[in-house]
Amino acid sequence: MNDEVLRAADALVAAFGEGRLDDYFAAFAPDATFVFHTTSERLGSTADYRALWDRWVVEDDFRVLSCVSTDRLVQLLGDSAVFTHLVETTVSTTAGVETTHERETIVFRRQAHGHWLAVHEHLSAAPGTTTATATDTATTTATATATATITETER
Repeated sequence: MNDEVLRAADALVAAFGEGRLDDYFAAFAPDATFVFHTTSERLGSTADYRALWDRWVVEDDFRVLSCVSTDRLVQLLGDSAVFTHLVETTVSTTAGVETTHERETIVFRRQAHGHWLAVHEHLSAAPGTTTATATDTATTTATATATATITETER
């Protein structure tokens, strides 16, 4: 079963990193919750997260360029599993290109037909790293604003 959870996690990360938003959001249960270190509140559903994502696109021309998952661990708990990993994500906004280093926990629940869906995601800054590094940014203020926006998206 570890392999099944890893396949579900790999599919989720790949869809995120490749910008396949429909596939990415389909990897989450409709009632999934999301806790990001840069947002002030928990997001209470996948629809809430998608609406926030769409706002980032409109306001900042937000796009994920790549996402790399390392240091992966699956803990099986019956019909639930906890997946933890480190993620390095590169995104583009109107402020430039940013790379973040974070750690993430995704809780999966096995569905009746055996498929694993994500039901909770928690993202935090990786210890010992800066939140983001920027290239091609116009000003320090723009970089700070973009960094705050970008790190919200990284689950």
